This record gives sequence, structure tokens and C-alpha cells, in this order.
Amino acid sequence: MEHDAGRGLDNLKTMDGKESENAHANGSNNAVVVPNCCLKARVYDPELEANCHSTVVSGWFSQPPRPSSDEKERVLYFNNPMWPGEAHSLKVEKTLFKGKSEFQEVLVFESASYGKVLVLDGIVQLTEKDECAYQEMIAHLPLCSIKSPKNVLVVGGGDGGVLREISRHSSVELIDICEIDKMVIDVSKKFFPDLAVGFEDPRVNLHVGDAVEFLRNTPEGKYDAIIVDSSDPVGPAQELVEKPFFATLARALRPGGVLCNMAESMWLHTHLIQDMISICRETFSTVHYAWASVPTYPSGVIGFLLCSTEGPPVDFKHPVNPIEKLEGALQHQRELRFYNSEMHEAAFALPSFVRREVSCLRDVPPTEGVKL
Repeated sequence: MEHDAGRGLDNLKTMDGKESENAHANGSNNAVVVPNCCLKARVYDPELEANCHSTVVSGWFSQPPRPSSDEKERVLYFNNPMWPGEAHSLKVEKTLFKGKSEFQEVLVFESASYGKVLVLDGIVQLTEKDECAYQEMIAHLPLCSIKSPKNVLVVGGGDGGVLREISRHSSVELIDICEIDKMVIDVSKKFFPDLAVGFEDPRVNLHVGDAVEFLRNTPEGKYDAIIVDSSDPVGPAQELVEKPFFATLARALRPGGVLCNMAESMWLHTHLIQDMISICRETFSTVHYAWASVPTYPSGVIGFLLCSTEGPPVDFKHPVNPIEKLEGALQHQRELRFYNSEMHEAAFALPSFVRREVSCLRDVPPTEGVKL
């Protein structure tokens, strides 16, 4: 699906701010019992989704939106099945932008504690204070695990932060990025210049459109690494966590090429993590699970799937291309804030409850990390 790449931020259509006042809890009709943490990945109702998007009430942003006692500010309270029974709130100093693209609602606000915040469809994507953890880990976990990566693809990542981190690697010659929503790019360039600086690298080639279609037209074995900075697996984005998509990613990687894919929270989504690992094991030679701390994401952590194709073996746990030995990498664009080689290795240590709840990790000795 093509998106109109010619629209500038000044021409974006803003929302009217109205919210539906009626909604019903979403349930699953599947015979198999699905944990609450994974209902959003399994059951999708566009009407309900449309009603649970970003709202600022009485000076606070909450995901999901919280009810207000003020009739003029009354909003839908939706118990988001990605994190049932809880809400996450940030104090809003000023709303900077609110608009609706062809694909999603986009909100930018200045928070009291985390700087500017980017929200898509009611879910925090990044804040200025803690974006470093996610952007640095999702980029350097794969790129520091292979020698001299040259060709890299980013799926999603329209804020530019992953591009900024990839550009630290001087061996990289080509950075393709496929982002479906031009509004995200425009908003990032206007409000998040420290991330959008990634688009200024001359090695970057921007493709605005559907990543699935883009990958279908990609030559086999083109990339050394692919980084999937995707949305939560619901609705149209659910296709990005299914076997055909992972098979398409594997086809686009060279032998011994690596994939890093966002993989949700181990505190909330072990069932979904189990599904993703099982699918990837059918497609890739090696599959690992790693994680990092990101305070403004639900539960405060986010996971990553690290996969490699058949070919030269990849030892994800011990970086063969350490960032500290790359000339100028630590200071490129800005100083590294979160990632280093020690954090890289520590990211693969898993709590005992994860090993118990994710069955494909149960038989992996702790000393072996999460190699499958």
C-alpha cells in the first residue's frame, strides 16, 4: 500500500478530538485459551481500536485513556488487552501536535519528566529521555554481532533513531529504510531533530510504503542485517509477526545475515514471545531473546529477537564487532548513552520465570544464554 510521500507536515489533517463514548470489552472466540496479555495480538476489532487512541485528560496522558470527571473532557476508558488492568500516565506540559495520518493517530507532547513524547494510536513510541535504550540496543545488538556489516535494512523506524545508531558503523555502505507512514517522518523531523538526524546520512535511502511489498521486490541475500522497528502486533501490523513475513526477511538476508526484531515485554507477553520464537525457529538457523530497560514502555522493559540465517555462525552473546573499537562510533552524532559491550552481553541473561513460561527456553542451560 503506497502512502502519499509528497505531503508536508503543514498540510496534515488534524483530528476533531471527538471520542466514542461506547465500547465493550473485547473477548476471544478461539477454542484455545489465550492469556489476557496476548488478546490484542489475536483479536482485532477496528472499531474498538479506533476508540482507544491517544487522549490528554486534565493535564495527563494515559495509555489506555483514563476517565475524567469533567463532562467536557469525558473520554472512553478502554482496558487495553496488551496490558490489562493497568494504565501508564505522564504529566503533560504542552500538547505540540495532534493529527491523523492514513494509518494512525499521531500525538506529540512535552512531558514534565521525559521531555518530548511521541505517541502512535495511544501507545508511547519514544521519549527524549529514554529513547537511547531502545534505539541503541535494537541497532547495535545485531550490528556488533557480525564483522563489517555493509548493507542494512530498517523496517519501520520512521523517527530516524535507528538510522542515527546504524550510522555509527563506518563499514556500512547502504542503509535502506521502509516506513509506511510519512507523517511519522515529518513529525520526527520537526519535533525530534536529535533522532531525525539519522535521515541526513548520505547512505540512507528512504522508501515510503508497505514493507511486505518492499521485501517481496528485494533481491535475495541483499542485506547483512535487517532491523524491524515495528508497531505492536495488532491489526495491519499483525502480519509482521507471522511466518510468511519472517520467511521473507530471511530470504532478503545473506548467509549468516542477522535480524533484530522488536519482541514485546517479558513481564506481559510471554505467550506472544513463545509464538514469535517458535515461528523464527522454523525459519532461521539461530534464535535468541534479549531485553533492555525502557522506563516509559509498559512494564519498563522491551524485548528483542535476534536471529541469523544458515551460513557463517553468529555468536550474538559476545560481540565480534565491539562498538568501543569502531573509530568515532562512541561520539558519532551524539555520545552513546545506554549501549556498550557489557550491556550487550548482559541483555541475554533471562530471569527464571521467563525460562519457565517460554517453553522453548526451558531446556537451555543458563550458561548457554538463549541460543536455540
